[in-house]
Amino acid sequence: MRRVLATFAVFAFSLSAAHTALAQENPLAASDAAAQSAAPQDPKAEQASHKISEMLMRKFGVARVKAETIASAVMSSASKYSLPPALLLAIISIESRFKETAKGPNNATGLMQVVPSAHRKLVRNVDLTDPEDNIETGSAILHGYMKSAQGDVDAALKSYGGSHAYAEKVSLRAKTFEPAAASVDAASASGQ
Repeated sequence: MRRVLATFAVFAFSLSAAHTALAQENPLAASDAAAQSAAPQDPKAEQASHKISEMLMRKFGVARVKAETIASAVMSSASKYSLPPALLLAIISIESRFKETAKGPNNATGLMQVVPSAHRKLVRNVDLTDPEDNIETGSAILHGYMKSAQGDVDAALKSYGGSHAYAEKVSLRAKTFEPAAASVDAASASGQ
């Protein structure tokens, strides 16, 4: 019995040490790992993720595995930051057309075109060409703008994209993604 308890204690300590090391190396990955292990996937979120990936494949020609990765990352970040998945998808479609290696002005990188020089703390030890890291980082940035704007989506989008026209374009594009993400948007709007 002592041997089993000692083995369990060593395992628990090793797991804790690994998580601490991961958190120091990459805080975004550590929070994702903790969130994934702590909470099982919501059936509505899984269904919406499937609908989104199907839409990305059919309407935008995104390969299945990539579409599933993007859909899952969008659902995870939308839930974590209380953002509508349709809004995140609209930003991605406008910013990168679902190309994870997209490069733009000011070294904007990845799906959500994160500008590293503008968000140094958030991008430290993050691979912005990785869809999950990029969507997590872009969502954190948008969430920060939403908090600064006291929940005003248009003001947050203006800060994210730099103009009122950008905010309008994203809002219009989000409507094309609402059918796929509708069940989750309704759940997050009701506080579930």
